[in-house]
Order: sequence, then C-alpha cells, then structure tokens
Amino acid sequence: MQATRSEICWRLFLFSYLFLKSYSQDFGGQTQFICTSVPKDMDICAATLQNSVPGEDLKTTVMQLRETVLQQKETIMNQKETIRELTSKLARCESQSGAEPGDARPGGRRKEAGTKNTMGDVSRGPADTLTQLSQTLQSLKQRLENLEQFSRSNNSVQANSLKDLLQSKIDDLEKQVLSRVNSIEEGKPGLRNETEQRGRVESTLTSLHQRITDLEKGQRENRPLDKFQLTFPLRTNYMYAKVKKSLPEMYALTVCMWLKSNASPGVGTPFSYAVPGQANELVLIEWGNNPMEILINDKVAKLPFLINDGKWHHICVTWTTRDGVWEAFQDGVKRGSGENLAPYHPIKPQGLLILGQEQDTLGGGFDATQAFVGDLANFHIWDRKLSVGEIYNLATCSSKAQVGNVFAWMETSLDIYGGASKWTFEACRQLN
Repeated sequence: MQATRSEICWRLFLFSYLFLKSYSQDFGGQTQFICTSVPKDMDICAATLQNSVPGEDLKTTVMQLRETVLQQKETIMNQKETIRELTSKLARCESQSGAEPGDARPGGRRKEAGTKNTMGDVSRGPADTLTQLSQTLQSLKQRLENLEQFSRSNNSVQANSLKDLLQSKIDDLEKQVLSRVNSIEEGKPGLRNETEQRGRVESTLTSLHQRITDLEKGQRENRPLDKFQLTFPLRTNYMYAKVKKSLPEMYALTVCMWLKSNASPGVGTPFSYAVPGQANELVLIEWGNNPMEILINDKVAKLPFLINDGKWHHICVTWTTRDGVWEAFQDGVKRGSGENLAPYHPIKPQGLLILGQEQDTLGGGFDATQAFVGDLANFHIWDRKLSVGEIYNLATCSSKAQVGNVFAWMETSLDIYGGASKWTFEACRQLN
C-alpha cells in the first residue's frame, strides 16, 4: 500500500525525534524542540519543509556530525592508550625505585629525582665509578712521584714523611677499590651500602687532594709563577679556575694553550667566556662525539684538532671580526681555516673567563658532561692575530715566545676551585 503524503511527513518527524533523542543521550546533552505555528488548513509536511534546511545542507550537516562523533571516539581511544602507557611507566618507575642500588642500570644524562650525586651531574654505575676512582688514584700517584723527586733533590725530611703518609692512604684506597670490584663480580649483598661507601671514598680523596695541594703550595717559591699547569682529574661540575680580571672589547684575537687529555668521549671545555646576555661569547669545547668547536657570540666553527691521546699538544686559534676569518694551529702547524664566524661582532668586555667548565649562565650553570678532563697550561690571549712564526715559537717553547697582552699565564691571575690542582709544567721541560 502506498503511504500518503501526511504519513510520510509523520514518519519523517518520528524518525527525526528518535535520532535527536539518541544523539542527545550519546553526548549527555538536552534536546530542544522548536514549535512553529501552522495554519489550520495547511499541510503539516509542507509547513515543515518550508522551515527546514534544504536537502543538501541537511545531508552535509549529518555527515559533519558523524565525522565529529568518529573523531571524538578516536580521541577517547588515544587517551585511553596514553593512560595505559603512563600507568605502565609509573609502575616500572616504582619498581625500579625500590630496587637494590646494585640492580640499577645505566641510564641517560638525567639523574633520577632525589638521587644525590656528589661527583657532579654525570649518572654513574659501578663500572663508571671504578673508572673514575682509578683515574683519580693515578693522578694522585703521579703527584706523589713529583713530590718524591722534589724531596730527593732538596733532602727534605718533612716532605718524605708526608709523602709516606699519603702513599699509605692511597694504598688503603686501592684496597677499597679492589674490594669493590670483588663485591661487584660476586654480587654480594654488601652492594646495598654503595652510596655510603662511595661517600667515604670521596671524602678520603678530597682530603688527599687537599693535603697534596698544601705540599705543592709550599714549593711555589722554588719555581717561576708561569711554570705551572692545572690538572682536572675528574669530570665534575665543581672543579674549575676563574680568571680574576675580565677581557676588554676585542676586534681580533689569538688564544693559545697546552692541553693533555685522554678523556672520551670529548675532552670537554678547556675555557669559556660569558658576558651579560650571552653565555657563549667565546668558548672552546669538545663535547660527546663531536669535533672540537670554537663559539663566538654563539656562532660555531668546527676545528680540526685531534688531541685526546694522553700527550701534550699545543693549540692556537686566531680570529678577526672582519669577515669572521679564523685559523687553527696544532703543534705549530696550521690545520685548518675558515670565515664567516661571527663577522663584524667584537668580543664584548665585562664578562667572566672560566677554565675547565662551560657556562650556561654568567659565572655558573656548569654541566659535568661538558667539563674539561686533563691538564692545561700556558693559556694566553692576545687582542691581535699572531703570525705563523710567533705561533711556532710558542709550540716549540722557544725563548722568543711571547706572552699574552690581554691575559698572561700566571698563578696569581687565577682562583682555583673544587680540587683542581697545580703542578710544575712538564711539556716545555720535555721539549728542551
């Protein structure tokens, strides 16, 4: 039987009512109906069509509503998946936080919250800790050998007795390290006391550093003030030296120094100069697996230096603000050059020059992963470009070698912090 026009209209009205009611329940909203007056003799369907949206617009509206519903459903599913993933990660974190110290696995650069790391910002597992302790012990032994040579040449009974005492202390530390190795290999429960043990070892090392430094200070009268080197035995965020005076405004410069390091990856930051508003005004850094770089006003040039072989190397970098032209010398030989490094930007005055650390803020913000590890000596700065011959004289320790006219290497020009130590400079003595 064919439905009349009135029946079709009523069915359409009923269908619309049911659809709107279902849509309202799905989205928690309230359905509203708008009543329209219709003349008594007018067909209800005709009146409804006159006040309704045209067919194509109605179809488009329905499709948009359907698309919105699908998108919201997809968003809800994604949020549920994210919640499940975060819940899983939280459970893993909680289980790891309750684990034994010896069960910890090496992670990324960031430290776990609440974990105290007295050796700096670098997260260390047992193997890394032992490596650092071994390097420290080697450094202390070398300094004691230097003290022994000095005491023999000067026949100092007091120096001999102090040397014997310190040697005994180092022997005790080596026994502690050996015991630590055995406990790691055998997986003994004693690993639970790792933090306390490491604290005692670090305290003893700090005491040894201080006592050896006191001995070394007593020998300043026996050497020229410029014949010394700085030693940074550990990659920490608290060992550094600060130059007492700032740099002037410079439109050209040459910076030279002796370096010795076998640190890997990267020797770190031999020096950094920061000014108000620019922490990277002048920086020399070798970080991670990247080549050594020089930064001027946060602009970078990669340098062709290879120096992390544990031997002394002399390096120089020259730069002029005109066209940003730079040259790099290693051991008296030109290794590379370039241009467009911070062109027409003068080095700004009134900053802080730090040796051994990279500054993220003026005079601070040190990151242990960027710290210099090794020995540094004869650090000089000029406000002009040195000639090839002048650089060669510096690299060969010639008597004609000049000293920096902006900064000259002198013990009295530096303040030392965090256990970085001084000793007689070796490289030039070996060359001569």
